[in-house]
Amino acid sequence: MRTYSRLAAIAGAVTLAGALAACAEAPRYGDQPYYSGQPAQTYPSYDERVTEYGTVSYIEGLQARNRTSGAGAVLGAVVGGVLGNQIGSGGGRTAATAIGAVGGALAGNAIESRNDRVDYEAYRITIQLDRGGQRVYEVPTPGDLRTGDRVRLYAGQISRI
Repeated sequence: MRTYSRLAAIAGAVTLAGALAACAEAPRYGDQPYYSGQPAQTYPSYDERVTEYGTVSYIEGLQARNRTSGAGAVLGAVVGGVLGNQIGSGGGRTAATAIGAVGGALAGNAIESRNDRVDYEAYRITIQLDRGGQRVYEVPTPGDLRTGDRVRLYAGQISRI
């Protein structure tokens, strides 16, 4: 009878660790857009002192690389280790504690990184020009610009009309 309760406790710990890990969301294609740190190229290349008019066609937030503080992993490891330590005795308890700590650390880090997705380090603004072509600018903040706004471009500056 005691063997079954240990087996049930270990199975419960593994299920709990799996459930915590399932809370983490897998990265999707495009979540980490390419950002080289270089200014975006503009086409065609000519004197920037010409006034141009256009429409904002797209504003894309460029996310910073995964910058978790580690607090989620530490907290998850502690909680997972404590829960795992409640299961079994002897070698089974040690294994359950280790599995709980590792599973909790992975789940805590994944949850923390998922919650930090709203931080952007820059924005890429694409403007469709009235004369044809487009301009792409990378700026620290889009200000009050929205997709569909009419804009004037002069000397590298974007002004809403």
